[in-house]
Amino acid sequence: MIVGDQPVGNSARTTVRVMLRSKALAWVTGPDPREVGDEPDPRFSYANERTYLAWNRTSLALISVGLAVSHLLPPFGWGGARRLIALPLMLAGVVVAVLSLREWGANERAMRLGQPLRASALPKVLMVVITVVGAIAIIASLAPQK
Repeated sequence: MIVGDQPVGNSARTTVRVMLRSKALAWVTGPDPREVGDEPDPRFSYANERTYLAWNRTSLALISVGLAVSHLLPPFGWGGARRLIALPLMLAGVVVAVLSLREWGANERAMRLGQPLRASALPKVLMVVITVVGAIAIIASLAPQK
């Protein structure tokens, strides 16, 4: 079988898989940031990657805490309180994971093109989610026990 002008063998199959994966993620990151501009100082790229990994740790923590709340906390005074606390945390974890990849790509592209980095939306997203979840937790804790 031939894809483009390359026969599909073991190494070509790997190339096709990588191309399909990168196209599947392109809707999140945009075009591959490594294909534009000039190579920045590696320290800046590493700092960008460390920031991305920190946001992913935050994402995993949000999902883990959401699961713990939904399965390990004793029931509150009114039904569904654990879910009302857990689901926004888990959803925020998913959103943070996707947005962090998008920001990594945008920052990498900006550094390569010599453009200023844009402000991150992730702290605002987390502030809103944590405020809402905190308010729900306070209300659920004040509800009379059954």
